[in-house]
Amino acid sequence: MARNRIILMELSTQLLLDTPALAVRDVVCAGTCRHRSEEEFAETTSLVFPYRGVYVRHIGRSDSVAEANQLLFFNRAEGYRISHPVAGGDACLSLAIGETWLRELAQPGELRDGAALTFRRERLRIDSRTQALVALIRHGLKTQGAETLEAETLVLTLVRRALGERTAHAPRGTSGRQRLVDRAKLVLSSDIGRRWTLGDIAAEVGVSPVYLTQVFQQVEGLPLYRYQLRLRLARALHLLGRYEDLSRLSLDLGFSSHSHFTSAFRQLYGRTPAEFRRSIHLN
Repeated sequence: MARNRIILMELSTQLLLDTPALAVRDVVCAGTCRHRSEEEFAETTSLVFPYRGVYVRHIGRSDSVAEANQLLFFNRAEGYRISHPVAGGDACLSLAIGETWLRELAQPGELRDGAALTFRRERLRIDSRTQALVALIRHGLKTQGAETLEAETLVLTLVRRALGERTAHAPRGTSGRQRLVDRAKLVLSSDIGRRWTLGDIAAEVGVSPVYLTQVFQQVEGLPLYRYQLRLRLARALHLLGRYEDLSRLSLDLGFSSHSHFTSAFRQLYGRTPAEFRRSIHLN
C-alpha cells in the first residue's frame, strides 16, 4: 500500500480520449525518485511519447533514455523500473491501441505474439513531424477542440508515422555504444538551454569529442548538434502556449536570437512558432 501511495503521489494522469479502440492519456511525473523505482508492470501495451523532461526506463539489464526525440514501447505485463537522473520530472502522451488496429499499423516483424501482443523493440527515434503531431493532438484534446473522429484520425496518423520505415529510426551499434550515447543525451537534457561545446559533453561522458560524434551519428543516425536542436524545438512545442514573448522563449532555449529560433522552427515543423501557436489555440 505504501508503494502504491508513492506512485500515486508521483504520477498525475489525465484521460484525454477513450473510444473502443483507442485510449490517450497525458501522464505527468514529478520525478522525485532519482534512483530506480520498484518494479512496475504495464497494464496494456502502449506507445509512450515523452514531450517534456527526461527519465530512464530499465528493463532487466537494458536501459532506455526517454526524451522528446524518442518513442518508447511499454508492453503489457512486462516488468520495468524508472529513474530520474536529471531533476525536473517528465510528461508523456501515452497511447493504447486495440490489437486489430495495431496489427495493421505496425511494420512486418515489429510485433510478437503471445499471451499479449507486444513490441520487439524497446524504442524508436521519431522525426520532427511526429513531434509536431504529438503537440497538436495533446493541445487539441486538452482544450476539447478536437472532435472524436478528428482525434482518432490524427492518432492513427501519429502512430503510422511513428512506426514508419522512413520516418522512424531504430538505434544501431553495440550495447556499449548505445549506453555512451544515452549518457550524452542525459547531459544535453540536464540543461537544454545551455550552449554546450563538444568538449564539454565529451568530458562529461569520458571520451574524446571525435569519438563521441562518430558514435552518436552511428547509433542515432543524426549528428549530435541536430539531436540537441530537435530537443530544444520539441521543448518549444510544449512551451509556446505559455510564453507571450517568443523572443524570451528563444533565449531561454539557448538560441542566439528570435530570428534563429523562428528559422529553425519553420525548417523543422513547416511553420513559424507564431503560426503554430495560433493553430493550437484555434484547434
